[in-house]
Amino acid sequence: MIATLLFVAFLAMLMLGVPIGAALGLAGAVCIALANAGTQWFGLLAVPQNFYAGLAKYPLLAVPMFVLVGSIFDRSGVALRLVNFAVAIVGRGPGMLPLVAIAVAMFLGGISGSGPANAAAVGAVMIAAMSRAGYPPSYSASVVGAAAATDILIPPSIAFIVYSVMVPGASVPALFAAGMIPGVLAGFALMIPAVWMARRHKMGQLEASLPRPPFWRSLRDALWGLAAPVLILGGMRAGWFTPTEAAVVAVFYGLFVGMVVHRTIKVRDLFTILRESGELSAVILLVVALAGIFAYSLSTLGVIDPVTRAIVNSGLGEYGVLALLILLLVTVGMFLDGVSIFLIFVPLLLPIVNHYKWDPVWFGVILTLKVALGQFTPPLAVNLMVSCRIAKVPMESTIRWVGWMLLSMALVMVLVIAFPQLALWLPKTLGY
Repeated sequence: MIATLLFVAFLAMLMLGVPIGAALGLAGAVCIALANAGTQWFGLLAVPQNFYAGLAKYPLLAVPMFVLVGSIFDRSGVALRLVNFAVAIVGRGPGMLPLVAIAVAMFLGGISGSGPANAAAVGAVMIAAMSRAGYPPSYSASVVGAAAATDILIPPSIAFIVYSVMVPGASVPALFAAGMIPGVLAGFALMIPAVWMARRHKMGQLEASLPRPPFWRSLRDALWGLAAPVLILGGMRAGWFTPTEAAVVAVFYGLFVGMVVHRTIKVRDLFTILRESGELSAVILLVVALAGIFAYSLSTLGVIDPVTRAIVNSGLGEYGVLALLILLLVTVGMFLDGVSIFLIFVPLLLPIVNHYKWDPVWFGVILTLKVALGQFTPPLAVNLMVSCRIAKVPMESTIRWVGWMLLSMALVMVLVIAFPQLALWLPKTLGY
């Protein structure tokens, strides 16, 4: 009865507009109190303990740093220079600017671990450029929102950091390596419908008449941005620093590029950058901490074992259960952000993963692919919210375009399920 109340109270508070972190913490605390009605303080001393335990994890130190990296590179002008370089390579023509937008978003995924930050950086440059070339704003917002979803697959990734904290058998370096190939495949998969729709609907008629940037000059301008993922990922692979230390290195590198090289960031801008990053980091980490209370109530109320037994004994078989979980997460992903999905469902799903002996790294990639899909699946699509705000269009206007891109990325998820080595080959090769 109390276990049912846990989920009912959580859903009721969400529908009333209570922030998701507060809903998780309040529902968990109320149910802990009801389950321990006969004990001193109703067992509520466990609440601050689990609040602290939810945050006291070394890998989470990387989260505010990678959020800060995203904010710094958003203002440093790196995105604009990468766009000019990409246009210099692929040239002008119908469907080329959407291809460039996706390619630049994939590349920025190797710098920042936040999808919304990526959508803001790419959208600020590409949506205006695509509008000048004759692309409808709703289409441009769809392309940018979908492209930014590759950010949480291509390392470094905040989602992988959160997952590694919750799953002992999945290290951050192994997850970073595992996400590389699926992330690149997801980006290429998005390019196909984006270019096809542009040419089918005769968008971008003015693009061919726009000037093509000179190759060598654009390469010289983009070199500092191109070097960032090499420094971050190469340094981790070489053993120079851990993922958490890599985030700090990336912050100082971004500040150097923005303040010394491009001079697009002034000293007076630092306060705004730090404030915005601090606010976003606080929201993420507060949700993580309050979810620790919810997870504790799940375990003490004995919810996890009955749910696991019910799913395992449903008669669906291994792949039937996997399909059921994906369908559940697709539905949930329309309403919750990725970090919240991880925090709520990973404790419930981990016993199922162990029962079927699924590789936790592979399952983490599948779960992150699902979260990536959710980032541009209406009605609550965080990336799409950002890109629609930049394009000044309602989210409903993007549905006709975004559906094809959802389908193409879903096919990548099916490929990773059918061929686990797409995710596991690189970590194994690198020795993780």
